[in-house]
Amino acid sequence: MSGHSKWATIKRKKAATDQARGKLFSKYIKEITIAARQGGGDQEANPRLRTAIAAAKSVNMPAANIERAVKRGTGEIEGANYEETQYEGYGPGGVALLVEVATDNRNRTAGDIRHIFTKNGGNLGEAGSVSYLFKPRGVILVEKSAVAEDTLIEITLEAGADDVNTEGESYEVLTPPGRLEAVKQALASRSVPVQSAEATKLSSLQVPVGEKDAEAVLRLVDALEDHDDVLRVYSNFTAPDEVLARLSR
Repeated sequence: MSGHSKWATIKRKKAATDQARGKLFSKYIKEITIAARQGGGDQEANPRLRTAIAAAKSVNMPAANIERAVKRGTGEIEGANYEETQYEGYGPGGVALLVEVATDNRNRTAGDIRHIFTKNGGNLGEAGSVSYLFKPRGVILVEKSAVAEDTLIEITLEAGADDVNTEGESYEVLTPPGRLEAVKQALASRSVPVQSAEATKLSSLQVPVGEKDAEAVLRLVDALEDHDDVLRVYSNFTAPDEVLARLSR
């Protein structure tokens, strides 16, 4: 599970550039729009919207952009009609990949995703080929210098977390999807800062890879995440921290 923590750190570093932040804005706008369309524009009554807005704010998306995305979702202003779907496949080293997208042209997106897989040493699979491996989870990362281990465990478990992983550079708090916000709020109430908090999917089966395959998998993931229609990419690879640290430079 520490591989997820390291990978999240790599993605945060990449997102620091203006170009990467612009792409994140586009993806969060789609996520907010879809969440508002499906569950309404009230954050308190729509957990998915609340999580999406919190994620958008974490990358400093302007409030006006968030408000417009919500209004597009609720139909108050016109906008593209995005359809959610997912693609499944395998990358180098037999690593499973689950790709969630939001698109207004399914045929175009399907062709693009297939091309990205093929170009980067992967294979697009049939529906259901890998999705059964991935289960929704909430993941909160906390710097080890921010709080004592015992205190963190006490706060998070009382708030509904499942587990705290103490391996790696950061604490990794795992929660049921529906308890992510409650655990995050519990940490905030005790003045414990979080590095990141996300609703994600984690695999029940980890595939260890060496440096060569790890580099190839990350190249494939980068290419997928760079596509405008891709919201999230989940993978089940794991690699030594020192390997991932070298690849993040």
